[in-house]
Amino acid sequence: MGNKRDRILMCPPDHFTVDYVINPWMAGHDDSLNLERAKAQWTELRDRIGEHADIAIIEPQPNLPDMVFTANAGAVYGDKAIASHFMPVERRPEEQFFKAWFTDNGFDLLALDEKIGFEGAGDCLRDRRGPWLWTGFGFRTETEAHEEIASYFDLEVVSIRLTDERFYHIDTCFCPLTDGFLMYHPPAFDYESRIAIESRVPPHKRIIVDTLDAGNFACNAVNVGDQVFLHKASRALQARLMLAGFEVNEVELSEFLKAGGSAKCLTLKLTEPVIA
Repeated sequence: MGNKRDRILMCPPDHFTVDYVINPWMAGHDDSLNLERAKAQWTELRDRIGEHADIAIIEPQPNLPDMVFTANAGAVYGDKAIASHFMPVERRPEEQFFKAWFTDNGFDLLALDEKIGFEGAGDCLRDRRGPWLWTGFGFRTETEAHEEIASYFDLEVVSIRLTDERFYHIDTCFCPLTDGFLMYHPPAFDYESRIAIESRVPPHKRIIVDTLDAGNFACNAVNVGDQVFLHKASRALQARLMLAGFEVNEVELSEFLKAGGSAKCLTLKLTEPVIA
């Protein structure tokens, strides 16, 4: 990465609401959202991350409340991008705007067959040490997408299966960190996937997240260098991250948790250098 700053895509929450239920976190929050508070929380996250990375902005669109969660725009590797095709029909109108943004900003874009569910960097995460991608399936992304990802990016993919509907994308419970560390919540995955994770990440690099921290979306974190931005972490988890060499930045994101998202969901890393 050298001295080059990361570039991260975000979308202002101008039209953010909880108008429908497409994950368990959304239930019962249609009347409780405070938009002004959400805007203030988003702005703080943008400004805090902006001290360490460059922020790119995509314009929000009316009647697309979840467009704020740019992690699901697609997946990026080098100058290539793969556009998302959302499983929930409520989010499909977002696709045209994300595709246009990738094309307008110089990415070579692959659009998957519309029969294949794929929800971007929510279910496709670059390992920060090994030459592979962690790719999730079980709720929103289908394994057929994994084959397309491996071929288009010319990278090995390691497929891991989610089993708890509260953790519907892997980025809600699984966060690769700088230098090969991994912060994750093992109960969110099936046995075979936990074995696959353990076979590639040595014990001293695994940062286990318990049920309480997972429920506070601690794994849904943004990692820039040695900085970790998240909604909330227990003292024990903060200590473990600090011991691994990270500085923990808590940013209140309670309004976005009502829609089932947090810091990582609100961002898409655009700088993913190709492995030589």
